[in-house]
Amino acid sequence: MQGRGKRMKSVIRAISAASAALVATAAATTGATAASARPAPERIVYETGPCFGFCPSYRVTVSSTGEGLFEGGRFTAVTGSQRFRVAPAQFAAFRDRLRGDRPRSERLLGGKPACRTIATDQITVDVRWTGGAAPPSHLHAYFGCDMDRNAALFRRLADAPKALPIADFIGTTRRPK
Repeated sequence: MQGRGKRMKSVIRAISAASAALVATAAATTGATAASARPAPERIVYETGPCFGFCPSYRVTVSSTGEGLFEGGRFTAVTGSQRFRVAPAQFAAFRDRLRGDRPRSERLLGGKPACRTIATDQITVDVRWTGGAAPPSHLHAYFGCDMDRNAALFRRLADAPKALPIADFIGTTRRPK
């Protein structure tokens, strides 16, 4: 009888240890699944290309985490990189100004066959969205592409950065002295 009791205690200990290991594994897996289910922070990269004139050429990257990076190129008040903070309301306003024009994947407006008529020497705006719940997407708009037909889109794209605290980095669009 005593031999049986010892064996029974050993079996119970083994079952208890296995159960504890299963519970620990389930808890760790559930935690990992919950962490991986959270979407990555949203990030928007907005870049203007040069024109034949004095159009500011810059790139601004903003994140829903509040991080911002302005990279001034030609005809901007600030050249080079400048980090800044973006408030949640500013990020949301910028994202919302662009939301209606965000393609499901990619939209390229520039050149044939996308454009029936093309005016030369206009700016480009390139916008890339990543993170968040939606898949990555990309909009490239050459402002000389069917200017009348796309005028509202171009106006929205040109106005979107006004939601961000970067006006002093961009400066004025007047001809430099």
